[in-house]
Amino acid sequence: MSSSSKPDTKFDQLPGVVDNNADDALANLGYKPELSRNRSTLQVAFMSFVLASVPYGLATTLYYPLVGGGPVAIIWGWLAVCICVICVAASLGEITSVYPTAGGVYYQAFMLAPSNWRRVASWICGWLYVVGNITITLSVNFGTTLFLVGCINVFESEPGVGILAGEPYQVYLIFLGITLLCNAISSLGNKWLPLLDTAAVFWTLIGVVAMIVTILVMAKGGRRDAKWVFTHFENNSGWPDGWSFCVGLLHAGYATSATGMIISMCEEVQRPSIQVPRAMVATLFMNTACGLLFLIPIVFVMPDIVELINLAQPVPYIFKVATGSSGGAIGLLTPLIVLAVLCGVCCTTAASRCTWAFARDGAIPGAKWWMVVNHKLDVPLNAMMLSMVVQLLLGLIYFGSTAAFNAFSGVGVMCLTASYAAPIAISLATGRKQIREGQFYLGPVGLVCNIVALAWSALALPLFCMPTVVPATVETVNYASVVFVAAMLISGGWYWMWGYRNYAGPPTHED
Repeated sequence: MSSSSKPDTKFDQLPGVVDNNADDALANLGYKPELSRNRSTLQVAFMSFVLASVPYGLATTLYYPLVGGGPVAIIWGWLAVCICVICVAASLGEITSVYPTAGGVYYQAFMLAPSNWRRVASWICGWLYVVGNITITLSVNFGTTLFLVGCINVFESEPGVGILAGEPYQVYLIFLGITLLCNAISSLGNKWLPLLDTAAVFWTLIGVVAMIVTILVMAKGGRRDAKWVFTHFENNSGWPDGWSFCVGLLHAGYATSATGMIISMCEEVQRPSIQVPRAMVATLFMNTACGLLFLIPIVFVMPDIVELINLAQPVPYIFKVATGSSGGAIGLLTPLIVLAVLCGVCCTTAASRCTWAFARDGAIPGAKWWMVVNHKLDVPLNAMMLSMVVQLLLGLIYFGSTAAFNAFSGVGVMCLTASYAAPIAISLATGRKQIREGQFYLGPVGLVCNIVALAWSALALPLFCMPTVVPATVETVNYASVVFVAAMLISGGWYWMWGYRNYAGPPTHED
């Protein structure tokens, strides 16, 4: 383990991992195989698809593009972000093909960086990756909670008043139940998760087709014309038009933020240097098409935008107006609710793996506890419980501010975006030399993808610190930057107090 090695030891860079025996390849990277490799190429692609859960992600965050620009922000913003994130996936795929470990991007940052600063590069990237995984899992489960409250309230006790008040304690208790359920499924049913992911893909496709056919055929609230759907821009944010459109991209950025989380499953995949890169890129094309298939019909039956932005969750109301009944709406929303829980299970699984991997290299306080694998369940159970406890504690912020979900989703996107950018930037700065031996090397196309990926990252980081509307109030201000800075200060302080002297980074060739 790296905790026994000396900091900044000089060694030769490991060659590209091309061994078809994944366990031998992992041993060459310095790790003992501890998890079962029970996923095929198709199954890892399906897990990547469920991690994103595009219809759910787009449904729970539709408020942002509605405020930022309306139909233009919803449809064209989604397409623009998907193009950028495909470049992120391709760039990460090239690097993962060479360094396929559960450590993911922080391991890659260490191996790609020059020897004199690889430790600090992997430390920063690792904390960004772990915090991003945990907070995006938190935001998924919290988003599911708020979405479920919105779905329940399609039934009204009186006109305009839902049957569930949505008091902070009610919201937190539902969030607690969903979080415990996701952790129970992920830990106790690990060997069945590939089958669950496969079922979730077909469930999603069938559910989306049922939704779009029903709302377009019924359309009790009327239909918009194609010109309005594809060209109407309506700024309700208070920002200048261009920046308002950009702020609305949180919708798409959130739905695609899980792109690199699948890398943490590399040690449970049969041929990770090939399967994981292909799955990441192929899934993005699937997600792009699925997102358009879901969004365009919704915009065609959309009620007045100003009316929608006064709702915390606009999609349940859109479905209710389109079907003309609460029962019809809840029937169409059921596939999204189930998908939301399955997405939470996948995010819980990925977050536990990256937390475990970072602890395995000695970077998390109490690492000897969190690096333990429960071989009976075949999961890093302690790391999963650590991740769960952190999520439940952060969820308490909701009692102080209902803008908590904005902070969770924003900081999750920011941390993951920054962690993805780190190895890409280092690889580009060092001439892309190390990745040329990988089985997913893209040549000049990869270079273009690197540039686009970093440009998107440079835009996304400040973008997701911004309040959705201005002037901002206590309830509408974006606390993502506060959480992001707090996480970085804590990790930086831990490195200064302990990591500088003790953290050696991932295992080296000499180790």
